[in-house]
Amino acid sequence: MSTPTVPAHDLAALTGLVTGDPSDTVPVAEVFTGTVVADLPQSSPADVAAAFARARAAQSDWARLPVRRRLAVFERLHRLVLENHRTITDLIQIETGKARRMAFEELCDIPMVVSHYLKRAPRLLRPVRHPGAIPLVSSSTEIRKPRGVVGVIAPWNFPFAIGYCDAIPALMAGNGIVLKPDNRTPLSPAFGLRLLLEAGLPEGLVQLVCGEGPVVGPAVIDGADFVMFTGSEATGRLVAKQAGERLVESCLELGGKNPMIVLADADVPAAVHSAIDGVFANTGQLCLHIERIYVHESVYPAFRDEFTARVAALRVGPGYDFDADMGAVISPDQCARVAAQVEQAESAGARVLTGGRALPELGPTFYAPTVLEGVTAEMDVFGAETFGPVVALYPFATVDEAVELANDTRYGLSASVWGRDLPAARAVGARLAAGHVNVNDCAALAYAGKNAPSGGFKASGMGVRNGDQGLLKFTESTNVATLKRQVLGPRPGQPYDAYLDRTLTTLSLLRRFRIR
Repeated sequence: MSTPTVPAHDLAALTGLVTGDPSDTVPVAEVFTGTVVADLPQSSPADVAAAFARARAAQSDWARLPVRRRLAVFERLHRLVLENHRTITDLIQIETGKARRMAFEELCDIPMVVSHYLKRAPRLLRPVRHPGAIPLVSSSTEIRKPRGVVGVIAPWNFPFAIGYCDAIPALMAGNGIVLKPDNRTPLSPAFGLRLLLEAGLPEGLVQLVCGEGPVVGPAVIDGADFVMFTGSEATGRLVAKQAGERLVESCLELGGKNPMIVLADADVPAAVHSAIDGVFANTGQLCLHIERIYVHESVYPAFRDEFTARVAALRVGPGYDFDADMGAVISPDQCARVAAQVEQAESAGARVLTGGRALPELGPTFYAPTVLEGVTAEMDVFGAETFGPVVALYPFATVDEAVELANDTRYGLSASVWGRDLPAARAVGARLAAGHVNVNDCAALAYAGKNAPSGGFKASGMGVRNGDQGLLKFTESTNVATLKRQVLGPRPGQPYDAYLDRTLTTLSLLRRFRIR
């Protein structure tokens, strides 16, 4: 197996960026082998409170800087991320076990986010003049202000991209950040902080805290002026409840049980090719990835046979090169959860077309890419999020049936539709209850379009990232209304009945001439 280029002493230095007790640590392991590579300080609630205090002290000066001065930091960050792509890719692989090609694609999200908001932030953050309540004699100016310090709770599956895709627009808007990565994946977020400081971000403005979710998570929510959470539905509900009790807004991206619909006129080889990545990229540990594929009965045998053969041929294994198609599952516990779903489905009558077993000969958390057929509603894999390299195939007879099946889930994050008739495929996509719908692509297309918002329906979350709202959510607006001369209310000595008549006439004229 090839090895990473990051020296061991540098891994230890990265964990030193965490606000926590150096005598209270947990091991960070290389996922491929289980070898401990660093000791991670754990943050107490008091450490989290101190982190918020430091971020808040730095944020007041940061918010006063002109927007162009703040954005200059991210111009430099964009360059630094690209220059350090090998180190970032190594770190992501060490802590997640994903294939190198997926680790590289993860880091690419950050230059894309930076570039998008470098263009949009100046317009979004400048004061906006609006018509006032009374034409000609009044005006209104909308001023955007940072919320203060944003708490970002990031997941283990995309620790670098998701840790910073929200932190970056929040910082551009003038906020400070307290970032809590998962205990298993602190290395790439810590390196991201190092790059931010090298780019010129003020010391203290971004703080890293680490620890078990039930200990550190509530402390982050208690200190934050806005909470950005990405993770499970169950934890998301707790985050929303605690933030709501403080009247603090939160944005949540949660789970998915994402469907793919292959229509009768679809290009089957193209759909198969895309589905390989749509299902097995990141070892299936991706909120947007496909877990259910519905294929029109006329092309079902061709799709099933070609897809199964392609999946069986995937190259699975460890390595810090681009040879492997799929890497490891994040941990033994997650691997066991995936295996349990497959075993329960198989015992209840589902057919394993390929895969369906752990691969201990490759490493402690490898699981074979798995395709199931004959999955029914009483099986866990039917409705519960698997979050692993497993997909179920289902034939359908009519478009209405496919839409009904695809929408039959409490989730609504992402969906995919395949067909050569693009208007017809888009019409099917419009009927799906999902925040992202990709036509003739499986997972990445809608999310990668940074101009449009990215969010989920139903239990897949609330709020959005990307698009204008992906930055504006980290601000609050003040409406400064100005009246040039007093025209509101009756004139001195004027009977109110006369004022009423004048007001009704004015409102009628404003509507007639479309002034207001």
